[in-house]
Amino acid sequence: MSRHSSMIAMNLAVFILMLGVGMIMALLPQRIIDLAGSASKVGYLASAFALSYLFLQVPMGRLADRYGFKLFLVLGYLLCSLTGLLYFAAESPEVIFLGRLLQGAGEAPIWALAPALLSLLYPAARGRTIGMYNASLHLGLTVGPILGILVAPDRAENQAFLFFAAVCLTGAAILSLFLKGGGPGQAQERGGIALREMRILVGNGKVLATFAGIVLYGAGYGMFITVIPAFLICGKGFDRPAVTVFFSLYYLAVSFSQVVAGPLSDRKGRSAFMVSGSLMAAFGLAAFPAFGQPWMYVLLTTASLGLGVFCVSSMAFLNEAVPDSLKGTVSGAYYLSWGVGYFFGPLAAGRMSTSVGFEAVFLFLAVLLVLEAGALALAEWRGRGE
Repeated sequence: MSRHSSMIAMNLAVFILMLGVGMIMALLPQRIIDLAGSASKVGYLASAFALSYLFLQVPMGRLADRYGFKLFLVLGYLLCSLTGLLYFAAESPEVIFLGRLLQGAGEAPIWALAPALLSLLYPAARGRTIGMYNASLHLGLTVGPILGILVAPDRAENQAFLFFAAVCLTGAAILSLFLKGGGPGQAQERGGIALREMRILVGNGKVLATFAGIVLYGAGYGMFITVIPAFLICGKGFDRPAVTVFFSLYYLAVSFSQVVAGPLSDRKGRSAFMVSGSLMAAFGLAAFPAFGQPWMYVLLTTASLGLGVFCVSSMAFLNEAVPDSLKGTVSGAYYLSWGVGYFFGPLAAGRMSTSVGFEAVFLFLAVLLVLEAGALALAEWRGRGE
């Protein structure tokens, strides 16, 4: 039991935190539409989050490699708790965007450093443990929107923000008490060597193709929680329960795909899963606008499965490609790339949609994902020939 105590604590803490996130994320797009009077600013929900999230990734990963992971994880949960209180008091879109900025800073270590720590603690099962953690994260996001309807009906939405603050504080307590790993790393002894190894690594064609795919994954993720719900509300007439079903299916698909693809990629290799995940996401995104319910749900769920498969396989691939002294750094670089897509993707989609329509935006992202799958396949083929 003690051998798995850290993994259990991290999975439990992230599940209850994301339970709260799932509750509030199902509310925020409609709330911004109500406060701003249109859907044009919805993309800023993702971009405000990504701004702090993006700039903190590599510095935080580097500091965690040097001083340990636990401190930064606990601080992340505490900052998220403070964010929940800010949402509770918000009375304008600007305050909500400020809250998203702080939430990005709080979630940065929770998303990036925890998989890196699991990779260090369980090196023989990286895909499985990372997949389980990401599944716990997304399972919380799956249940959260449904729970939000039960505990926070339309006239009591602020209850969800208080709940979010409470579960974040609980997660911080769980990690403080039960996380046994995450002490100071090895980077202080060999920091110069580690940074040189990182520079050599990013010169690898397959690694560069993977980082490009991570940017597209971030763009897709940001659009799934902001732009696509806005399209469903304004373009397809979805009401709050229908949007809640969409969120739950999205997070459930991402969760399930990582539980399955993680251990399979441990045995079969990462490349095939990165390629197939990109193609699945491309197919679903290109096709769903042409259909109504329930086929729209089916196609969006297919795209969600593809994003999850790419996520866990690419994360495990990068963690295998670096020494232990760079686990935090490469995870920071992973989510830095993800954050670039998450920040700019929804913004670009919102701008493009005013001139070419949402359907063309989704098709454009699908084409980029197909090109990404081709680049990964080519890099794998060249690597085998060397």
